[in-house]
Amino acid sequence: MSSLICNYFIFSSNPFLFTDMSIKENEITLKKITAHCKEYGFIFGSSEIYDGLSASYDYGPNGVLLKNNISEFWWKSMVQMNENIVGLDASIFMHPKTWKASGHVDAFNDPLIDNKDSKKRYRADVLVEDHIAKIHLKINKEVIKARKQFGESFDETHFISTHPRVINYRNQIQSIENRMKTIIAENNLESFKKLIIDLKISDPVSGTKNWTDVRQFNLMFSTEIGSVSEDAHTIYLRPETAQGIFVNFSNIQKSSRMKPPFGIAQIGKAFRNEIIARQFIFRMREFEQMEMQFFVKPGEEMQWYEHWKLKRMRWHNALGLGPKKYRFHEHLNPAHYANAACDIEFEFPMGFKELEGIHSRTDFDLTAHEKLSGKKLRYFDPQENESYIPYVVETSIGLDRMFLALLSAAYQEEVLEDNSKRIVLKLPAALAPSKVAVLPLMNKDGLPEKAQEIFKELKFDITAQYDAKDAIGRRYRRQDAVGTPFCITVDHQSLKDDTVTIRERDSMKQKRIPKTDIQRILEENINLKGLLKSI
Repeated sequence: MSSLICNYFIFSSNPFLFTDMSIKENEITLKKITAHCKEYGFIFGSSEIYDGLSASYDYGPNGVLLKNNISEFWWKSMVQMNENIVGLDASIFMHPKTWKASGHVDAFNDPLIDNKDSKKRYRADVLVEDHIAKIHLKINKEVIKARKQFGESFDETHFISTHPRVINYRNQIQSIENRMKTIIAENNLESFKKLIIDLKISDPVSGTKNWTDVRQFNLMFSTEIGSVSEDAHTIYLRPETAQGIFVNFSNIQKSSRMKPPFGIAQIGKAFRNEIIARQFIFRMREFEQMEMQFFVKPGEEMQWYEHWKLKRMRWHNALGLGPKKYRFHEHLNPAHYANAACDIEFEFPMGFKELEGIHSRTDFDLTAHEKLSGKKLRYFDPQENESYIPYVVETSIGLDRMFLALLSAAYQEEVLEDNSKRIVLKLPAALAPSKVAVLPLMNKDGLPEKAQEIFKELKFDITAQYDAKDAIGRRYRRQDAVGTPFCITVDHQSLKDDTVTIRERDSMKQKRIPKTDIQRILEENINLKGLLKSI
């Protein structure tokens, strides 16, 4: 199960897949988001006091709350809202034969190439994909230039299909993709190096084309288990969570009295020794997956594959980030274990990238484990009086990538009417780290005591903050920056008539309400129920 084969596919539906971010107004860069995450307690570099560890991150006070809210939304929508889906939390350590049966021991590899001058190591497929991206940018520039020239009369579709330079660029891309597809199918490392040389790809650091041969590198982390070194056995940190579900198929099916179609959901850590780990938390060596394996009768897998494609997209759209932020991309060359596969891609700051995968995995996994273990992993249908190995439809989303997707869409820099500026995270209210902040207008005259009284009432049901430091305007900006949907301000009038001011984050509108209405208004706006009902 080569990582290359699993992850590479031909771009087909739109020639403009790599957007020139420099032409977008209010450009939001990954660098800004990374800095914001550190300043406001979302994400820190791991072990920073020792200069950090590459591609490893720690979730801070606000980050862990947002992350937990995302996983809760996924879990409730997947398990709580589906009577035929149950949960699992499998061990990270599994018997080594698990990874032999799954194909990871023999074929979970990335094709690597070194530059002899810079001594830097790269994934060969990434070098080629980056080269393709540069050609796409050339197409973009031709389109932008023509749009400026022709104005409202510009027909983009006609221009793309007829302009000689654009046609040439598209033919170049198609030729490269065809060669890549052949290389992947044949696992031909010599041809991989020749492709890089033919494309005249140079090292981004040294600028030279002095490349080594391409070779495969297994992505699994290995360790030893045993009380003394002489008795130790090599085991692996799991590179995916799905296999824990497959090896527990019979246990769960029998104990839960489930029958196909039914699913098993799991949220858990996975580990891959990525050589090229980059783009903040988009690609890490330790990451968290939210996966569901749906077991169906053979022959019914394609209808369930389509079902879960649509249902997962509805889940994403329920968050209100905008339908243009998402798109499907079908794999033209699925992994060897799949008969259909697609990705839900999201428009991150670095362009459209994979956020979630939906795969029809056939009976590959259960068959492989049944064969190697000698234990039957079948379902007996008493009505049909037949036994069969179920087919599997998988939905798999990276929790860390979902975290980054939310931040990317939510992060906004606004210029207000008075020409002041604010940074605001317009997160879905139900997922925000804190749902409300209680603020005394001043830190005297009995206002803190009244605000504390409200805060203590709310915190039993709602994640709330109490903030009395600095001027009220600065506190509003601080809450905007961490995505808090509502602020409750206690002032001197509150002491007279038991009313407060409630401020909404996105519009910044304020309204006077009775203190007794606070709980009701908040629950109407921040409850997960609204998101779940909209799926």
